[in-house]
Amino acid sequence: MRIVIAGGHGQIAMRLERLLAAGGHEPVGIIRKPEHGDDLREAGAEPRLLDLESASVEEVAAVLQDADAAVFAAGAGPGSSAERKKTVDRDAAVLFADAAERAGVRRYVVVSSMGADPGHRGDEVFDAYLRMKGEADAYVMGKEALDWTILRPGMLTNDAGNGLVRLEAGTGRGTIPRDDVAAVVAELLDGSATAGLVLDVISGNVPVTVAVKAIAGN
Repeated sequence: MRIVIAGGHGQIAMRLERLLAAGGHEPVGIIRKPEHGDDLREAGAEPRLLDLESASVEEVAAVLQDADAAVFAAGAGPGSSAERKKTVDRDAAVLFADAAERAGVRRYVVVSSMGADPGHRGDEVFDAYLRMKGEADAYVMGKEALDWTILRPGMLTNDAGNGLVRLEAGTGRGTIPRDDVAAVVAELLDGSATAGLVLDVISGNVPVTVAVKAIAGN
């Protein structure tokens, strides 16, 4: 499959690209800094230069043309302002969903955040982040043209993944290595049986493949 990933140089995206390339797929990572291109090529991904904060729907749809699936894994990142939570975590996510619809890409996976909620209250930057993620998720959930799955990981760590997770509609708080989040996303892309589901994921004791099949009802 040809899979286009927004936020292609992000920590989860880079792990996902390596997994997809190793599995014989064709990952394409959208990046906004040319100097990140070599990192993606080393991971086995095709870099595509595009700034999702300024690009048009048509420009993004052109990158998504002929893709089999799309993954939104972009984020403003730690230390960014509340305004960038709006322009990246919400607006870029809305743009990418619109572009996927225009390009006719049905399979669509969002890497969101546990606690994402458009009604979340609070004045801190992290509160704004959860609101913007929640608004973006709600927008995607309204897209009948997309076979969407929204994945909401717990607190992310850089520990080595062990491939064991807890994947449910509501897991409660917990941590999870980025390695394992990437593995779950890769498994979610291997079919559309989880379309229409919003899933929490934290570390657990169920192998990724088994967890995805179980939640999909297989």
